[in-house]
Amino acid sequence: MKKMIWRGVIPAITTPFHSDLTVDHDFLARHCNWLVDNGCTGVVALGSLGEGATLSFAEKRQVLETCVRAIGDRAFVVSGVSALSTDEAVSIAKMAEESGCHGLMVLPPYVYVGDWREMKAHVGAVMAATPLSSMLYNNPIAYKVDFLPEQVAELMESCPTLHAIKESSADVRRIAALQALVGERLEILCGVDDLIVEAVYAGAVGWIAGLVSAFPKESVELFELAQRGEKQKAFELYRWFLPLLRMDTVPKFVQLIKLVQEAVGMGSSRVRPPRLPLTGAELEAASQTISLALANRPS
Repeated sequence: MKKMIWRGVIPAITTPFHSDLTVDHDFLARHCNWLVDNGCTGVVALGSLGEGATLSFAEKRQVLETCVRAIGDRAFVVSGVSALSTDEAVSIAKMAEESGCHGLMVLPPYVYVGDWREMKAHVGAVMAATPLSSMLYNNPIAYKVDFLPEQVAELMESCPTLHAIKESSADVRRIAALQALVGERLEILCGVDDLIVEAVYAGAVGWIAGLVSAFPKESVELFELAQRGEKQKAFELYRWFLPLLRMDTVPKFVQLIKLVQEAVGMGSSRVRPPRLPLTGAELEAASQTISLALANRPS
């Protein structure tokens, strides 16, 4: 198996559903290939955007196997690992290895917000469960657990497979703080869509992106312009993209991003309960934003 490289644009993909809300594996495979064809270096499945919490263990395995079959020889497949208990999270990690995944995106446990001793034990157990390369997901806004830079450095000493972090604190200063403590030993990836240009200029080497599921070409172009330091072109594209990218930062980001996919003809807006499709004023406002973006889409 090729070694995981935590760089470039790696979409956190959505999970597509049929009208009966079973997983649409044919579209999932097609979507993964389309993303890679447009320059993405891999995909992250079973994340929050992928509605991982609504999938059974068997469905999780099937989703990963579909992704690996679709692109496993062309790009990287990463499994999100989130669960209520450490035991369940460890089982998901082992299942991801068995399914042929190249890496893990490790989250703190759902619901229970523990102290640093407990969170270190949880993510450490997951990372120790397999030899797969791991990316720690730090999102204190959504998960109420904040892995501080000094804690990440401490975790690296006991977890040799910790190679990357998805930094979603929305504080761009964290990038410099992490680099000061761990240097180049840790790949730092931006996990906030509407912070990507600033994050790249601060030193991020990758983007775990949401809107890329609908706009991979534009996402890759934006990331590469920022990497090359072509500021004028980057900010011109960024200004067009920002109203869409901000959809990744609100509670109904899953419904919104799937709605954008539907608008560009690459997916449907179907979600699993407890999420429900957008209606009324929310739907109207989102549709207007999407229509305006499509009308002014860069050539």
